[in-house]
Amino acid sequence: VSILLSLLVPAHAARSPDCGGILTPSGLKYLAEVSKPHAESVLRQDLMAPPAPDPSLTSPSRNQINAVKVDEFSLTLIPDTGMRLSINVDLGITSAPSTTKEMQLSILADLHVEMNPEGNLELVTSACKPTLEELQSTEEMDRSAPRTSSGSDMDKQINVEKICLEVSKLLLFPNERLMSLAAPFPITPSCQVRYVPLAAPMYSGQGIIISLQTTFQVSGTAIPLPVSPVPFSMPEPASSSPSHLTLAFSEHFYTSLFFALEMAGAFNTTILSPLTTATLAEKITQMGSLFQEDLPVVLQTATRSSPRVVLEEGKAILKLFLTAQIGAVSSVFQSFLSVNVDVSARLHLSVMDTRMIISAAAIEDIELSLAASDVGPVLAALLEELFLPTIREEVPAQINVVLRGGVFLPHIASFTYTDVNVTVHKDYVLIPCNLQLEARTG
Repeated sequence: VSILLSLLVPAHAARSPDCGGILTPSGLKYLAEVSKPHAESVLRQDLMAPPAPDPSLTSPSRNQINAVKVDEFSLTLIPDTGMRLSINVDLGITSAPSTTKEMQLSILADLHVEMNPEGNLELVTSACKPTLEELQSTEEMDRSAPRTSSGSDMDKQINVEKICLEVSKLLLFPNERLMSLAAPFPITPSCQVRYVPLAAPMYSGQGIIISLQTTFQVSGTAIPLPVSPVPFSMPEPASSSPSHLTLAFSEHFYTSLFFALEMAGAFNTTILSPLTTATLAEKITQMGSLFQEDLPVVLQTATRSSPRVVLEEGKAILKLFLTAQIGAVSSVFQSFLSVNVDVSARLHLSVMDTRMIISAAAIEDIELSLAASDVGPVLAALLEELFLPTIREEVPAQINVVLRGGVFLPHIASFTYTDVNVTVHKDYVLIPCNLQLEARTG
């Protein structure tokens, strides 16, 4: 996967990829497999439609195609160029009330994916060669080779040029689906993610390589992300992958995600403490003079600098830098302590359908330090005794509430991911998976 994302050393840093994927030869094979029934139905519609009368046809009798069966449908990779589509279609033709014959329509087409001026990926046909030949009937078997019918009445009836013109529509991922790749996906009610293709895909023996740059919107406005310290590149895999697709996400992708969530205010929250002003006064004497009545104590947290994600071999760590205003609630919130809270939480990554599920599994490290106080000096040990259990429990719970819907992965409409394996490496996450066409409903 070094190709997967030595990912085009970018022309300028602002256009640097932070994730991408390789569609492998076995992924192409699967796409061909699921496209076969679709291709048959499109061809049946096109070929079995009653032909328009053509005065130039020599024979007054009409050839009627009454059977269309796709015998072979394959997609193969041509490194550095694109894909080759090969289709063999068996046709059953009635040319008079009692005469039927069989013909075979073969189509060879070269396809590749381009980037159009709007920045969307588009499937394009660069070459297409159709041939139509009559298959031998049993009594002809010994006598002659298959006859290629060219310039015949059948050629006029089967508009091979039209088929070539629309050959990409025989596949299940033409352009509406490719455009869906760059659609905005919701993460939270106010935060959305988009995966923007940076260039047309590259073709190697390993597969079709696409590099993507993530953009985030908060309340409809694109936010400037932190600059990636290094362009995303990945090591060569030990062997070619048996999976249909391998997705890859850089450490920078995850840091950008949490930065966008921070901009959306996702980590600003109010935590109810089990303490009251009276129980606190037993430990901090000045509390008594500040509050005459016994009031509930709450913590209002907000980020004080941007979150970071660190990827190590086998683990992902989220570093959150919060400030907690600790105060009492009567008619208004009255803060009496300000505490810096630095949390390192282990992240658990999994995939469900087309979403990456990210959850805070456990807090690995947590530090509290006094930032400001209206009740005199408070030792770090006392801060920890009073507030650590609540923070340790509530901060991961808040992260999990924010991310419970998951983060949509780059995907094309109608396909979902199965047999997923998420592996965390130093600086990047690899997600080998298989494609599965979703069952149509309704």
